[in-house]
Parts: sequence; structure tokens; C-alpha cells
Amino acid sequence: MLGINDQELQEIYDFAVQLGKDAGEMLMNACRRRMQGSGATTSVSYVEKASSVDLVTKTDNDVEQFIHTSIAQKYPSHKFIGEETYSAGASRDYLVDDSPTWIVDPLDGTVNFTHLFPMFCVSIAFAVGGIPIIGIIDAPFLRQTFSSCRGRGAWLNGTQRLPLIRDPVPPLPENAPSGCTFACEWGKDRRDTPDGNLIRKVDSFVNMAAERNGRGGKGGMVHGVRSLGSATMDLAYTAMGSFDIWWEGGCWEWDVAAGMAVLEEAGGLVTIANPPPDPTTADIPRAKLGGRLYLAIRPAGDSDSETGRQSQERVVREVWKRVQQLTYSRPGS
Repeated sequence: MLGINDQELQEIYDFAVQLGKDAGEMLMNACRRRMQGSGATTSVSYVEKASSVDLVTKTDNDVEQFIHTSIAQKYPSHKFIGEETYSAGASRDYLVDDSPTWIVDPLDGTVNFTHLFPMFCVSIAFAVGGIPIIGIIDAPFLRQTFSSCRGRGAWLNGTQRLPLIRDPVPPLPENAPSGCTFACEWGKDRRDTPDGNLIRKVDSFVNMAAERNGRGGKGGMVHGVRSLGSATMDLAYTAMGSFDIWWEGGCWEWDVAAGMAVLEEAGGLVTIANPPPDPTTADIPRAKLGGRLYLAIRPAGDSDSETGRQSQERVVREVWKRVQQLTYSRPGS
């Protein structure tokens, strides 16, 4: 695997698991200080980046610095991409190349963190050849650690293999998206323009939720629509099998790398969010890190009529029929 043998990969994985737990404990300690403090200690200060819902706290920076320093000391030749140390507007190019690369979000779900809503986590991925092969997601408030290593399975807390239901893995509903849980996010682009991303998302959410045959035949009547406020947690819960479908635009590499690694190792599918001109016949490509537009489907077992992969592709096509094109792009492109 591009110069990394099995023993080295295992060592990197073990290091990453412990690093994720240590970083997660830093997040939880910051929460404890607020819960046990008084006065100013109970609040959290933050800086707005692109908008009032795009935040960075001192904890984001402290945790990323800890992770970056730990990796640099252990693997000085490896490339590092972190949300807070990389200026997202600096390049129109994809950030991930073939080099062994760590891709880190020190605190995914910063808005959740500031409100003590438990859906926040540290996200650490290791990619080779542009593909994340190790993923670590530590959600300390929930006491959940998701981990995966290519060829070694995906796990919850190191003991429960993902997806959670495995004997057998349930097939996807025959009339999907009806019968499915649908995860989505409002995103940081809140511009109130008639044909902007926010309005397109809302229209797509309503299509997925509306009664069957409603909305001009686009009604999906999903079981439920969920928004956790963290792309990483959305992907982790899709790997668990708790979410059937996740659809999102606007994510950066650090938002999805670890989640993609865990979901794909669990048997899930990750493709592009935007529907092609003819969803019924188009190829279903694997999503590329940095593409910013993602559609994920949970692991699926075989049924009497189709394989798990066939059912995943069927659901992708049904989602594509119901969602709008989003216009997120690389800076400068």
C-alpha cells in the first residue's frame, strides 16, 4: 500500500486510536470546566469565521495543536491537513495527494460544543493515495469511539463491529427512501437567495419527507429527517446503520475523511450528492475527498431479489430523483 506494510499500518492505527481518545478527553475536560465552573468559566468564547454559524473556539485550536505536534513527533515525514491550521481559501486545488496524509478536524460540531449538545467529536483520518484508510472518531460526551482500518473492520468502542445489526445485515427497504432515516444538515451557507444552496436544500428536505406521490411524484416519505450538526457524526451513525441515507454539500476534507473511512470499511457506500442528468442510468462514482458534495448509504445486506450493493445503488438513484443540484465549489474555482 504505497510503501506501508501491514505491520506499519497496524502501528499507525493503534497510534491513531489512542491519539483520538486523548484528544477527545481534551474536549471533555473543556466541557467539565464549564459545567463545574462559575461566572465567566461557564461560557465559551468563540470567533466567527465565514458566518455566525461558522465558529472556532480556543479548544479547537488547542486540540489541533496537540494532535499536530503528536503526529509530527511520531511521523515527521507525513503530511498534515487540519481545519484550523489550513486556510480554506488559500487554494482552488484538492488538498489531498498521494502522500501519507493525516486529515484532522479537532472539533467537528463546534456549534454543538458551545451549546453542550453532545453531538461533537474529534475526527482523525489517515489517507494514502488520496483514500482514507484509517478513521478515528471520538465523541467524548457520548463515550463513543468509532474506529476503522482498511481490511480490519469498523468498530464502536473497539468491541462492537459495525454495522450494529450484523446477523444478518438488514437489506434496505424495497420502497426506499420510504422506510428510511434521512440525515442532512442546514450548512453554513445561509444566504437567502431564491436559487441559493439554502433554498435548494430545504426543497430537497421537503421532497424526501413529503407523502408518497406528493410534490409532483418526488415525495419520499422517509421515516424521519435528522440533523446532528456534525458531518462526521452523521457518517458514523450511517456506519452504525442508524441512518440509512446522508446527503450533504459544503463539507471540507476534514469534515468527512474519518467518517468515510469508517463507513466504507463497515460496508457503506459514499458517492456524489448532485444528481446526474439521468439518475436512472448514470454511473455511481465513489466520492472524492475534497469534492464537497456527498451522498452516503448505510451498509446493506442481500435480499431475495438483489445484493446489498444493488440495493445501495437503487437508493442512490431514488435520492438523486428527489434532490436539487448544489453549487458548492473549491475556493477560486
